Amino acid sequence: MKPVVHFEMPYDDAARMARFYEKAFGWQTQQLGEEMGAYVLAGTTPSGASGRPLEPGAINGGFFPRKPDWPAQVPSVVIAVDDIHAAMKQLQAAGGKLLGDQPMEIPGVGQYVSFMDTEGNRVSLLQPLARAG
Repeated sequence: MKPVVHFEMPYDDAARMARFYEKAFGWQTQQLGEEMGAYVLAGTTPSGASGRPLEPGAINGGFFPRKPDWPAQVPSVVIAVDDIHAAMKQLQAAGGKLLGDQPMEIPGVGQYVSFMDTEGNRVSLLQPLARAG
C-alpha cells in the first residue's frame, strides 16, 4: 500500500488562512516565498528534525495560492510512491487522468504530479528524495 503523506488546499489570502488555522487548530504555518511558488507549509503535528511527523500515521500539509488558470484547485491528498513514472502509468491504466505530462521537481522534496481520479477528485503523487539515515 502507498500511504497518504501530505494534504494540500488552495488559499486566496495567505495571512488570513494562516491566522485561521493557527487560531482554530493550533497549526503552525511557514511561508516558503515566491521561489517556492508562495507555498505555505502547515504543521499539524509534532515533527522531527527531518520534518516528518513523529507520530505514526500523522501527516502535515500545505497551502498553495489559488490561480485562475490552474485546474481542480480543491483540497486534496498526496500519496507517496517509490517510482513516480511507474505510478503515473499505473493510475492512467486504472482510469485516472494526469494534470500534466511530466512530474515537477520540488527542490529538496522530490518529484510531484497531480491527477484526477475516476470520481473527479484531484489527488497528487510524490516520489520523495531519499533521506539519509
